[in-house]
Amino acid sequence: MRVLAFGDIHGCLAAFDTLLDWVKPTREDVVVTLGDYVDRGPDSRGVLNRLLELRERLNLICLRGNHEKLMVDAYRGGRGEKRDWLSVGGVETLASYSILPGRSGSLEEISAAHWDFIISDLLNYYESDRFIFVHATVLCGFEMEDQPENALFWEFLPDAMRHHSGKMVICGHSAQRSGLPKVIPGAVCIDTRASMGGWLTCLDVNNARYWQADMLGNRREGELEYDE
Repeated sequence: MRVLAFGDIHGCLAAFDTLLDWVKPTREDVVVTLGDYVDRGPDSRGVLNRLLELRERLNLICLRGNHEKLMVDAYRGGRGEKRDWLSVGGVETLASYSILPGRSGSLEEISAAHWDFIISDLLNYYESDRFIFVHATVLCGFEMEDQPENALFWEFLPDAMRHHSGKMVICGHSAQRSGLPKVIPGAVCIDTRASMGGWLTCLDVNNARYWQADMLGNRREGELEYDE
């Protein structure tokens, strides 16, 4: 059984589909997506549709990212919350929902199924026997159920992240300008800037092999050496 983690997709459906076609996850695999499905890239709507489809045929675990939180805040809040979300990629997300090409969409055009998924179906973290999966970071001395939201969704990668459980942390959020996954003591970050001209990464956490695809369909792969 493989345990496959996907980094921050950010509306990059073409890169996501390229990876899915290459890696070919099956129902025997555990597939964990680390959040930030929306914003910045050109097809947030398509990414959410793909996740809903995959959920029907894969063992798929979808985490919540800070961009999903911002999107929900914009939906539930006022002008300030909407302005904050639009400034960090919400404009591109709304455009993907527009009925007419070239016109900005609206929050009202987002389907109920997508709101249900974003609001109700995402997890704040996921643990296996060897790994902790989270969008941003963890506080190493805290149990996972006691982690503050600021750590789970907003903090950036520290120099080390050795959780007291001894489990390796697999995270996104801290975009790596190198385009490569970053290994630190106790953790691996696989946000490799898919929506900013970089790569989308899938990591098989059990054997440290990774695959990457970009929006042009280019592919590359490699293997990490964990610092446990």
